[in-house]
Amino acid sequence: MRPPGMVGRVPKPLSLPFDPIARADELWKQRWGSVPSMAAITSIMRAHQILLGQVDAVVKPYGLTFARYEALVLLTFSKAGELPMSKIGERLMVHPTSVTNTVDRLVKAGLVDKRPNPNDGRGTLASITGKGREVVESATRDLMAMDFGLGAYDAEECGDIFRMLRPLRVASGDFAED
Repeated sequence: MRPPGMVGRVPKPLSLPFDPIARADELWKQRWGSVPSMAAITSIMRAHQILLGQVDAVVKPYGLTFARYEALVLLTFSKAGELPMSKIGERLMVHPTSVTNTVDRLVKAGLVDKRPNPNDGRGTLASITGKGREVVESATRDLMAMDFGLGAYDAEECGDIFRMLRPLRVASGDFAED
């Protein structure tokens, strides 16, 4: 049984006595008029902060952040368990400096190895180690057990969220629509 105030293994934050985004929306309307997109983006950004905090708390015991976890998962999805650093940055949509920092921390933890890319004289390949595979499997089980923080939604609603955000991702150039 979970202690009161716990969501999975993550402490539940103290609740405000009001919805701060609804309050901001009302104040916004009074000052600048109705702009539904302001309340929508603020809700998305707040949800991102909440989810990232919950997910980071689950992967922290493994010495990971969600960004490092994503990099490990990406490596497990590759055929040979390795990818060029530039490809990791493209897939995760992060700056090359961030990829280097993320991979270097994974190397330090023994979860990833780096070596020169034989197909690109200037490039570097990152490859997941056996320990990295074990850690990603354990962390994934824990994340799945807490529904990646989305336990307030059923499978259909999660699909709705995915579909609702897809046009935004296409419009931003995240990927080319089929």
